[in-house]
Parts: sequence; C-alpha cells; structure tokens
Amino acid sequence: MPKRLNFFERYLSAWVVVCMVVGVALGRMFPDAVAALSRLEFAKGSQVNVPIGILIWLMIYPMMLKVDFSAIAGVARKPKGLLITLFVNWLVKPFSMALFGWLFVGRLFHGWIDPETARSYIAGLIILAAAPCTAMVFVWSYLTDGDPAYTLVQVAVNDLIMLFAFAPIVMFLCGVANVIVPAKVLITSVAVFIVIPLTAGWLSRTFLIRRRGREWFESIFLPKLHPVTVTALLLTLVLIFAFQAENILARWFAVLLLAVPILVQVYFNSTLTYGLMWLFRVRHNVAAPGALIGASNFFELAVAVAITLFGPASSAALACVTGILVEVPVMLSVCRICVATRPWYERRLEAASGAT
Repeated sequence: MPKRLNFFERYLSAWVVVCMVVGVALGRMFPDAVAALSRLEFAKGSQVNVPIGILIWLMIYPMMLKVDFSAIAGVARKPKGLLITLFVNWLVKPFSMALFGWLFVGRLFHGWIDPETARSYIAGLIILAAAPCTAMVFVWSYLTDGDPAYTLVQVAVNDLIMLFAFAPIVMFLCGVANVIVPAKVLITSVAVFIVIPLTAGWLSRTFLIRRRGREWFESIFLPKLHPVTVTALLLTLVLIFAFQAENILARWFAVLLLAVPILVQVYFNSTLTYGLMWLFRVRHNVAAPGALIGASNFFELAVAVAITLFGPASSAALACVTGILVEVPVMLSVCRICVATRPWYERRLEAASGAT
C-alpha cells in the first residue's frame, strides 16, 4: 500500500512558504547575525555553508538508515530505471534548461531584461540544471514511497558522473571558456551531502540491527527520527532565504521572470522521465523517484558555484536562488501527482505486461 502522509506532510507546501517568508524577514531584521552565519564554511573557499550542511545531513541521515545495502545488487539486474534517469539528467535536462532560458529570458522577456543581464541569468539557470539533485531526492523518494536502495544508486551514480561532467557541460552551454568550476566546491559538496550521511547511516544501521534486532530498528527507532527530516528541511529553507534576503527583495520582478523557465523545465523533465519509465515498464517505486531526480536540481551546489564564479549579488546567483524558491513547492506538487497517479500507473503497467 502507498504510504499515507500525516497532517504535517499533507500541508508541507504551506510550511515551506512560511519558512521562506520567515527566512527573508530574518535576513532583513538581523543582517549582521545572518551574514556571520553565511560566512561559516567547511573549508576555506569551499562555499559549502556549515549550518546548511549540518541541516542537510540531518535531513537525509534518517533516510540513509532505511537503505538495505544488500538490496543494491538488485539494481544491476533491473537497470532500466537507472539508465532513464541518467539519460534525462545528462542528455536532456541541462540542454532543455539552456533552451528554455534562451527562449524566455533571452527572447520573450527581452523588454524587461537587458542583454548582458540576460546572459548572466541564463548562465545561472544552466549551472542550476547541470547539477542533478542529491540531498532532496531522498525526501521526494520518501514522500512517493520510493525504493530507498534504488534511489540511493540513482543518486550515487549521478554524483560520480557529476564529478567529471558538470564543469564541461556548464562551460559548453555557457559558451565561455574561462568558466571554471572550483574542484573544492564540488568535492566538498559531495562529501558533505552524500559521503558523510551515507557512511553514518550504514554504520548506524549495521550496529543497531545487530544490537537490538531488525524489528526494533524498523518499528521503534526509525519512526522516532522521522520528524528530524522534515524539521531539517524547513530550517534549511529558512537559512537559505535569510542569506539571500536582500537579493530577493531588491530584484523581486526578476525572480518572477526567472521562475517561468524553471517551472517549465521541472514539469517538462518530470513528465518526460515518468513517461519513459512507464513506456519501459519500470515499477512505480523506481519511476516516481526517477521522475523527481530528473526534474530537480542540486541547488546547494549550484548556489555555491554561482557565488564562487560570479559573486553573491550576481544575476547568476539570483537565478540559482530562484531555483530554490520555485523548486521546493513545485517538487511537492510533482510528488502529489506521482502519488495520485500510482493506481493508474500500476494498472497500465499490469495491462502492458499482460498483453505480452
């Protein structure tokens, strides 16, 4: 049976909007304190913020605990979902965002945006789309009752490819040879957002199951950690919007314009991925997280890279921050669509299988 969302999860979109408003308000009321927090980095020049890194770690650690690593081997026997995810993430998403950015920002909105600023906005959108989502995918997978082991493999393989493909794709699509993605930003982000919580989850799971048994672990321990995930998500949003409060308020009309190509990109890529998963008869608990991976972005990394390359008040950084503003509520809507269409998806899948 699909997982039923509790009251708090059902209205998560509302809580997200509240956190955005609170974050911007804090940034305006306590600028010095917020600035001090924003300067805390894991390593000098890494642009990976310590408070946000810790909150994201708390967000995904409980989900890493659910991963049964013995089930990961099964992915190799059913690779279609993984291959579709990789196809959309690396051969469709960055290029579709470049197209939508050029169409909307460079052409349709040219009356409101000067050409130089438009190029910077498009560069930010490309950086945003070239980094596949990492941490948040585990939240989306949980909300759609996804297969945690398969989701882990999808994310891990994307991260390995990102180490080699992210910078060349950004350079190619931006058309600027001197766009260099700092290795420290990329490596630190992957370590903080994937390696640390994954290792901690594996060690904790192994120790606790051996010590207390699987039944206690799954029925008592894991449920107690669930509120940690949602709370960490909301606090992450508060901090991100506090850090970017001035940028958002000063250029709110640009935020509205930039939201359009991001919205189109999210729904286009999630629909494409979900449709391909159905066409190739991939089960729903792989298809739904795959659709969300195909549509969402590693916005923590994108913001860090944009700030490093263009500066914290740049148009490129604003485009990446707009991605956060748009993505979380929109991805929640995609989660709801995936959950609502699960009966239809599985009926069509059974009908297709029965016809062969």
